[in-house]
Amino acid sequence: MDIDKNFDTQHIWHTVTVPLLANAYDILIGPGILAELEGDLKEKFLAPRYIIITDSNVEKYLGTDLLNLLRQARIQVDLLAFAAGEKSKNIATVIDLARRMVALGADRQTAILALGGGVAGDIAAFLASIYMRGIPLIQIPTTLLAQVDSSVGGKTGVDLPEGKNLIGTFYQPRRVYADIRALTTLPQAEVRNGLAEVVKYGMIKSPELFEFLEKNGQGILDLEPRATAHVVFSSCSIKAEVVAADEREGNLRRILNFGHTVGHAVEAAALYQIPHGEAVAIGMVVASRISVAKGLMPRGDLERLVSLLEGLNLPRKIPQDLHTEKLIGLLQHDKKAKAGRISFVLCKGIGQTLITDEVSKEELASAIDSTRGL
Repeated sequence: MDIDKNFDTQHIWHTVTVPLLANAYDILIGPGILAELEGDLKEKFLAPRYIIITDSNVEKYLGTDLLNLLRQARIQVDLLAFAAGEKSKNIATVIDLARRMVALGADRQTAILALGGGVAGDIAAFLASIYMRGIPLIQIPTTLLAQVDSSVGGKTGVDLPEGKNLIGTFYQPRRVYADIRALTTLPQAEVRNGLAEVVKYGMIKSPELFEFLEKNGQGILDLEPRATAHVVFSSCSIKAEVVAADEREGNLRRILNFGHTVGHAVEAAALYQIPHGEAVAIGMVVASRISVAKGLMPRGDLERLVSLLEGLNLPRKIPQDLHTEKLIGLLQHDKKAKAGRISFVLCKGIGQTLITDEVSKEELASAIDSTRGL
């Protein structure tokens, strides 16, 4: 197993620092971190009081245990849960949670512990950013997708019927706890869902990570501890570097949207019945086909991407019932579109990107149609 030179194989736990000038914070990665959470919270004293925000599924298998663990350590903490699923990722859920926090007497010194996957992390982070004009936020991601991507970087958001994440803020956490042991509770489909984002990091920034996935895909699917810690560490390191250089998505950070432009349209067109990671996998194939058609990317790299996604049992095709015109119409509402022109992250090869709005409707339609029949 090839290991990134910055990944210390002698240690069980690893730390990635997001080196922002005003809001630097650490991401703690490794097995068993949650069992030591109360000690770290006491040592760092991030807040005198905490409220766990989680969904109804995570509440049952982890939330209640964490609540009891912290209370036994005499940490003042409460728990609020919302109905699990993407359908809850809306402003009504945020308002409901905010009112329940008021009822608990939460003030500006209260910190939110965002416990769960991407939906819980986004809702809790958005709530933290607006409650009393901002209160401390700590991310505790429990899915692979959240650990490698959505819990890091400070982007928050909820959905509208017109599209995904159309209401949101930039708001950095104070700390992130990524316990890879929590991933063992996930169904295989959720692990694959997160691996799509890991593939993205390889495509945009790291041929080494991409090759690692090619060689060790099954070990990661099986949640082999060191391989899993390596992909979480590598992904977080790449995102930390990008976010530090461009915290509010002015330019460089836009490369993190590779596969997401079409991916978000696929999610919306499928009424969010297709998981985010699977939609991003499809979006990466579409973006790569556009890249090849424009002569930017070698066809062999597209073939490697498709082969890797196949090996990870991720989708490579757009479902037949998601019509091209519908997808293009949804893309017009994408928050990255400007004056009707859609911004795309394309690849010049594995590990190299190009951001452009010079993708014609015809080129986009051709790539979508080709991906449907791949």
